Amino acid sequence: MAQLDPLLKALRERNARELVLRDGQQPMFGTAEGLKPVSPKTLTRPQIIALLCELAGPVESLKLKGGEAMSFFYTLEGSGPFEIGVATAGGFSVTVRPAEAASPRDEVPLAATSIPGAGAPLSPEPGAEPAPDGPVNPTMAEAAQAEAAQAEAAQAAPEPARTAVATAPAADPATLRDQPASAAVAVADPVAVSTAVPDPSQSQVTELPQARSAAEATHKVEIERYLRRMFEMGASDLHLSADETPMVRLHGEMVRLEGEQPLSANKTQLLLDSITPERNRKEFFESSDTDYAHEIPGVSRFRVNVFRDRKGVGGVFRTIPTEILTAEQLGLPPAILNLCNLNKGLVLVTGPTGSGKSTTLAAMIDYINKTRTDHIITIEDPIEFVHPNKKCLVNQREVITHTAGFKKALRAALREDPDIVLVGEMRDLETIAIAIETAETGHLVFGTLHTTTAISTVDRIIDQFPADRQAQIRTMLSESLRGVVAQTLLKKIGGGRVAALEILIVNSAISNLIREGKTFQIPSLMQTGKKIGMQMLNDALMDLIKKKIVEPDEAYMKAVDKASFLSSCKTNNVRITVPTGKDD
Repeated sequence: MAQLDPLLKALRERNARELVLRDGQQPMFGTAEGLKPVSPKTLTRPQIIALLCELAGPVESLKLKGGEAMSFFYTLEGSGPFEIGVATAGGFSVTVRPAEAASPRDEVPLAATSIPGAGAPLSPEPGAEPAPDGPVNPTMAEAAQAEAAQAEAAQAAPEPARTAVATAPAADPATLRDQPASAAVAVADPVAVSTAVPDPSQSQVTELPQARSAAEATHKVEIERYLRRMFEMGASDLHLSADETPMVRLHGEMVRLEGEQPLSANKTQLLLDSITPERNRKEFFESSDTDYAHEIPGVSRFRVNVFRDRKGVGGVFRTIPTEILTAEQLGLPPAILNLCNLNKGLVLVTGPTGSGKSTTLAAMIDYINKTRTDHIITIEDPIEFVHPNKKCLVNQREVITHTAGFKKALRAALREDPDIVLVGEMRDLETIAIAIETAETGHLVFGTLHTTTAISTVDRIIDQFPADRQAQIRTMLSESLRGVVAQTLLKKIGGGRVAALEILIVNSAISNLIREGKTFQIPSLMQTGKKIGMQMLNDALMDLIKKKIVEPDEAYMKAVDKASFLSSCKTNNVRITVPTGKDD
């Protein structure tokens, strides 16, 4: 049963003229006396769209989600056909009328009809073709009649499985009368004025398998063709934008795919919608962006972000190799592998977006998985690298799919007997605080932050907290932090990219500086701590130049402390040709 079915039945039973759903307002029945609320609960536009998608077919659902003004028919067994009109001009509004009640002499589509007492009259959407005089679209009318005939023939048969999202089955009216407003849409009493209306984002839903139309299958094949091309080129990202040719990031640079045509806004949306899970479709229409993972078996997994911009819908796909690169293949130094052998503490891998943090963390977890016999829990959004059980037991949890959020999953992890916990992203103060507490309780915690250097990582964590808590956090961090790996990706000579690593190993001296709030003195200790594996970013950049892996100009552009890097270049007789603002 669709969530709106009980309201439609009540619409018939009360002989009301129409059901009106408006963004930010209560559902209302249109009667001879005017509009009357049927529920105290207001509905938002995304909630209304979610309700209508249960009634609409695939094509109509795409138009609904695309924000188009439209109308379609829906037949409810035992209640007959209904005409549903959606208007977007002047505010989002939906009008549902019994099909035979629609006037054959309406001069405008139902979606553009003004509603007495419901505020300003609606006008047709700009650019939309006006409906001709005379009867309702005969094709739609015939479809409604056919649906009505099918409904009559099926009255004695059990209700077929629905392809839309379904809720709890219908219950006795006396039982439904006592349900809270967050329950499924139900009419407690055909004569009652108030009806419980759901919040689709909170109701318990069961997603049933949906058969994809031929068009959806075609779009899926096309978007996966782009992904295969990206993977074969060795590119890291695929970008799909409205009114633009698909582009990839190849060796750090944006490149258009040769031979491909620009994608219209509608085509881009259809391509992305063909592979977006239903849960993420709902999230997208509520917040205008969503993250998930898509996999092409035998090729690769892809981390996906779908977003909306001024031209329409866009998407970015990040390649996640099916095979995890090992620590040896990445050339991780012994100091980083030593961090993988710790029994407790906090280890952070940081860097700007696209710097390869996930790849480095995956290699470290894989190293632990092969060398230790522990329980590893990962909390990610979404799951990127898939870790099979080797010597360790690995449980991977995805935010939203398997848990409500990072902080909730991190608290729950303490009761799941972990030895090692990986937090995909330490986004907020509470998540950071719980991660530090988890490290203090005898667990090894790995996490990521979007900071560029080891010192800025320490400062960022402390600055997240209110001033009255910072002294306590400095003490906790000085005792729990074991290491920071800050990395930056650079273009290699001859193609490809390589990571330059800044490594901070927290010893007693570093711990004292963190506790006393003297993080500005950490670089000098890192210079003298090379014997235990510490490394400054500028030293890593210079080493890559000496090995002729990267060009000096590329290293200079990625250096954070450029003045110090220029001094190092002069000492090592390295010439920088890009403008530096100083005489070389």
